[in-house]
Amino acid sequence: MAAKNLTTEAYVSSYLKRLQAVLQDISPAEVSRVGALLAAARDQGRQVFLCGNGGSAAMASHISTDLGKGCSRNRKKRFRVMSFTDNVPWMTALSNDLAYEDVFVEQLRNFARKGDVLLAISSSGNSKNVLNAVEYANQIGCVTVGLSGFAGGKLKPLVKHHVLIKAEHMGLIEDGQMVVGHILVYAFMDAEGCG
Repeated sequence: MAAKNLTTEAYVSSYLKRLQAVLQDISPAEVSRVGALLAAARDQGRQVFLCGNGGSAAMASHISTDLGKGCSRNRKKRFRVMSFTDNVPWMTALSNDLAYEDVFVEQLRNFARKGDVLLAISSSGNSKNVLNAVEYANQIGCVTVGLSGFAGGKLKPLVKHHVLIKAEHMGLIEDGQMVVGHILVYAFMDAEGCG
């Protein structure tokens, strides 16, 4: 018996239509402000940190890689960038010995200084470990940026700059977040080459 195809043409068309609506609601002004913050961080030699859980962790790693390689290679000034999702032994030690809520803030305590940038990604906007990192970053004078969906969650009012993906479907939120991430990195790569 053949498996039933759930990925029908009608489903594909419907999903793409919903995604187009989500993408049209992204604020170019908000994304542009974040791009300016990243450019300033690179020019001033500031650190850029990223964090998130699950799909947002994968996005933090992806954006960090693009900033560190594609937006830095063959440039006089390079991004000093780190995704706190990429050090699995450290994350598991912190989770085991302290609490999962501390996995990002404890790493931040080792590296962050006033003026550095924290890009916090949380689809719900309510991930406690992300919020803890943002609270600490704000306390020491970092520039905090949030990227979240739904209504923004607790992250939206906590960060200094925020990009909202107006959707209530996790896949559409993550699609929108990845588009924002690619806009931010390809603004450098398309303008400066060397991507």
